Amino acid sequence: MLSSNLEKTLREAYQLASNNKHEYVTLEHLLLALLDDKDAISVLKACAVDTNEIKISVENFILKDLENLKENFTGEPKLTNSFQRVIQRAAIHVQSSGRTEVTGANVLVAMFAERESNAAYFLQDQNMTRYDAVNFIAHGVAKNTDYDEARSLAGSDQNEDNLEKSAEGVEDSKKESALEKYCVDLNQKAEVGDIDPLIGRDHEVESCLLYTSDAADE
Repeated sequence: MLSSNLEKTLREAYQLASNNKHEYVTLEHLLLALLDDKDAISVLKACAVDTNEIKISVENFILKDLENLKENFTGEPKLTNSFQRVIQRAAIHVQSSGRTEVTGANVLVAMFAERESNAAYFLQDQNMTRYDAVNFIAHGVAKNTDYDEARSLAGSDQNEDNLEKSAEGVEDSKKESALEKYCVDLNQKAEVGDIDPLIGRDHEVESCLLYTSDAADE
C-alpha cells in the first residue's frame, strides 16, 4: 500500500507532465515531485543534499531537455517503463521487509537502480549514494550529522539494509523454480532407471570412461 504522502507525490508527478504537455511521466518528474514529499526530503537532507540546488537542476532539465516530449502531444501522459520499475522495486523491497506501506523514502532508494537515468545522475551529482539513504532510513545514521535520528522513518525497517539480499533471495527462488520447470534432472532419472540404455554405443562409452580416467589422473 502506498502512503498518503506518496500517493500525493505520484499525482503531482503526473500533473507536472500534464501541465508541461509531455507525452510521458518520467523519473525526473517524479524526482521533482519527491522534493515536496516529507519522507523523501528527510532522507535528502540527512544525506547532505542541497534541495534548492537539485530542484533548480531538475526544473531546468524538465523545461529544456524534455521539450521533445510535448511535440504535437495533446493526450494524457503515460508512465515510462523506468517510472513503473522504480515504484515496483520500492514496493517489493518494502514487502520483503515485512512492512505494508511504501513511502517517498523507499522510492528515492529504488531510484538509484536506474543508473542511466538523469534522475539518478542528479542525486549522485550531490554526492548522495544509495548506501547513504539506506543507512539513514534503517539506522537513523545521517551523512549530515545534524539529522541523526534514534529511530527509523515511516516506511522503513531495521532490516532495510538487508532488503536487497531479500530481493536477491526471491530472484534466486524464481530462478530455481524456472530450472525445475524447464529442465530435466538427468541424475535423478538415472537413479530410478528412467534413462534408455546406450545400446550399440560401446565404443563411445569406453572412450568417455578413458577420457574421464585420464583427466582424474592429471
